[in-house]
Amino acid sequence: MAIKYVPYFPNTLEGQALLDNFVRTKRILRYRDNDKVIEHIERGMPLYETELQEREGENPNQNLIVRGECVSACAYLKDKGITVDLVYIDPPFASGADYAKKIYIRRNPKVAEAIRQAESELDVEELKVFEEKMYGDIWDKERYLNWMYENLMAIKSVMSDTASIYVHLDWHIGHYVKVLMDEVFGEDNFRNEIIWKRATAHSDAEFYGNNYDMIFFYTKNSDNIFNQVYQEYDESYLKRFSQQDKDGRKWDSGNLTAKGLQGGGYTYTYKGYTSLWRCPKETMKLLDKEGRLHFTKNGGIRSKVYLDELKGMPCQSLWIDINAVNSQADERVDYPTQKPESLLERIIKASSNESMVVADFFGGSGVTASVSHKLNRRFIHCDIGINSIQTVRDRLMAAKAEFDILEIKDGVSLYRNPVQTMEKLKSLIIGLRNEDALDKFWEGSIMDTKCGMMPVYLPNLMDSSTRLLDKPLMNRIIREAMPDLPDDVKRVIVYYIDIIDRKEIEQFIKEQGNPLIEIELRDLKQVLDNVVVEDYAEWQLTETQDNLFKGWQVEIIQFHSDRVLKKIEVINLKGEQQVAQFNLKNSGKGKEKKYSPITISDEGLETIEWISLDCSTADKEAIWHSNSEVKIDKLGYTIRNGIKTNEFWDARIRCDHKPLRMKIRNICGDETVYTL
Repeated sequence: MAIKYVPYFPNTLEGQALLDNFVRTKRILRYRDNDKVIEHIERGMPLYETELQEREGENPNQNLIVRGECVSACAYLKDKGITVDLVYIDPPFASGADYAKKIYIRRNPKVAEAIRQAESELDVEELKVFEEKMYGDIWDKERYLNWMYENLMAIKSVMSDTASIYVHLDWHIGHYVKVLMDEVFGEDNFRNEIIWKRATAHSDAEFYGNNYDMIFFYTKNSDNIFNQVYQEYDESYLKRFSQQDKDGRKWDSGNLTAKGLQGGGYTYTYKGYTSLWRCPKETMKLLDKEGRLHFTKNGGIRSKVYLDELKGMPCQSLWIDINAVNSQADERVDYPTQKPESLLERIIKASSNESMVVADFFGGSGVTASVSHKLNRRFIHCDIGINSIQTVRDRLMAAKAEFDILEIKDGVSLYRNPVQTMEKLKSLIIGLRNEDALDKFWEGSIMDTKCGMMPVYLPNLMDSSTRLLDKPLMNRIIREAMPDLPDDVKRVIVYYIDIIDRKEIEQFIKEQGNPLIEIELRDLKQVLDNVVVEDYAEWQLTETQDNLFKGWQVEIIQFHSDRVLKKIEVINLKGEQQVAQFNLKNSGKGKEKKYSPITISDEGLETIEWISLDCSTADKEAIWHSNSEVKIDKLGYTIRNGIKTNEFWDARIRCDHKPLRMKIRNICGDETVYTL
């Protein structure tokens, strides 16, 4: 349960999004259920306990990687008195798309030499064996806007007075969010709608190709940080610098006359040329002495504008010079929706100064944190998915950054991401099944010999507004969801993550509920208790004293992950069924396929992605300190302590001092700590 609720603002906001000619004191962006989110705003942001998972370096700048929802993370920051100077977020776009992590089976280190010999013959695409869903960007417009409104309010509450925010969206929902941002930040604080051309072309059969994203740039107040940034000149502009001095410096001629300019100029004669000049005579002499004057054939004087002295074209709101991250880019981290570093570099340079705090509450691939570190800014990275946390952690380790990793304990312990956790929950609720007779409010039903069909409500882990079971949510269940149930329903089951006061809710149900339908309350957290299965590992720890290495070595003998193996079983079964259906459809046509299932060796070492050693303590629950680590990339090559190598992993990891703990991450992202 939440420790307390932190207010968004001391005073309620006055509506800014004027969609008609009437000034209102309440929100006036009209869509279904938009009044309900006001109750959450008035209640405040839920503050939960946080747990320090890992510390890298001394971290004097208090850089943070936070696993948790945006609203909960903002509650933590506000409670600690931490403000941010620049926010960039790349939230879901309400695009209807599903995003998945690509899972690669690593190369077995036991056959590394054979692989080395056949390396040139390997097809990288063959290594992609399956995908795991990270999140579904599937929202109806109303729920999405309510969710975004709550997030924007939370973010604004932790922004400094001079802070800016950039919200990255696309055509699906961007125009609606623009109106929301007018309301939250004020129309007067809107600065730009930036258009980023993310692709050269996009082929659509029935309409023009959508090859751009939009980025809305707002400030909290009129007093904000903005540093002019520059783009490279295009080819047509560069062609103007066709003349050059003897030393090769290219230049274009500039106008020195003041004719037609407001404010007048200086009238005098210089070397036989009389005109109204832009500069005084003393300046003209200085330019001449420095060789910066050009005397034309037509009898005039112009200045020399040197190309190497120009910073570039002042950046406009149309960004066509930044390419998306391609498959061969060094910065690529195989994360869906990854944005290029050059995009964030422009934003961070423009709207922050060194040592300022830059935050990304939907951090994804960690590009904001990575670029912030490179530009000597402090950073806060937040995301709800473990894959994001691991990706940015490894990325920052390679960059030699210092940071803390925090986990917000906001109810149900997530597995890798909310989608996977929801799927796991459904499988753990005995008897839960889909029910066509129920609308989408209900997750399904359980059949009971006495009560018959019992509809089941599960809170949405992606929606912070459903985490707390209070009177408004219970009223919604009683007044809106239950009346549409079939007439023979005698009981419903309502699961909750957090509850404001169970006795109070039970009394509310007694007073307001349907006497013909019983409401049973269940704690969702109890469903997940004691179901975590740790991965199994065998290893050998030895002290080495050879010429190549003096210290300690851990060799992994065996590694088995029950979750990974079950995932592979599902993938193999699905693949086998698809091939069987294809062969049945094409029987006798000579197009039959043969299915090759994914196989794992007896040692199971191919399912290891990363190993870390800690020499500080043997306590499994202590804060993690990485003294030595190895990451195995998708091709089987090692990244040792952030440094890429051209060596295959040999099933070993080495350390200068005696390691006391070991952490192993499997290819799906689960991490297990072992005492050595």
